[in-house]
Parts: sequence; C-alpha cells; structure tokens
Amino acid sequence: MLSSWGYLTELYASAEEFLSAVAISEAACVVIDVHLTDISGVDLAIRLAAMGFKLPVIFITESQDEQHRQRAMDFGCTAYLLKPFAAERLSEAIRIALGLKLH
Repeated sequence: MLSSWGYLTELYASAEEFLSAVAISEAACVVIDVHLTDISGVDLAIRLAAMGFKLPVIFITESQDEQHRQRAMDFGCTAYLLKPFAAERLSEAIRIALGLKLH
C-alpha cells in the first residue's frame, strides 16, 4: 500500500534484522508493529533513539492494551493506530511524520 502511494519502503522480518540494516540511516519514518517476535515495537523505537536515530515513529497494533499505548505515547510517537484502521489514517500519520501538508 505504501509503495502505491509513492513511498520507498523496506520490510524487515524482525527488529534485529532492521537494526542491522544499512538503510536504517536513510529512513525518514518508521512504522512499527507493537508486537514483534524478538522485542516489542516500543523497545525497538527506544533502541533506535539510543543509537542516535531521531525518527518519527508510527505504531500499529491489534492489542488494546493500555500499558502498551501509554509506553508508546510516553516515547513520543507520531501516531498509535489500532488494527484494523482505514488506509487514510495511516496516510495522514505518515504525512504528519514527514512534515507534509495534509489535504
């Protein structure tokens, strides 16, 4: 979907795979599922920040766990989207993250 909107995207099978990617320094924004197989999405965002990457983060999840949402909000995410969500909500969150004008 993101590619069809004109965004250059990369998919990673795990947080560790993403952290070892060469392209990480070229990222303008990250969309992270809260529930990953190796660490939580929030923990991944915290590790990225600790590594010096100040990227806008959009979290997606199907969990309505308030603790996860609060950790994400405390981190300072651009958006926290509950699945299923409308494509327009993700598009809007990405535009905000990239500092683009909203329609």
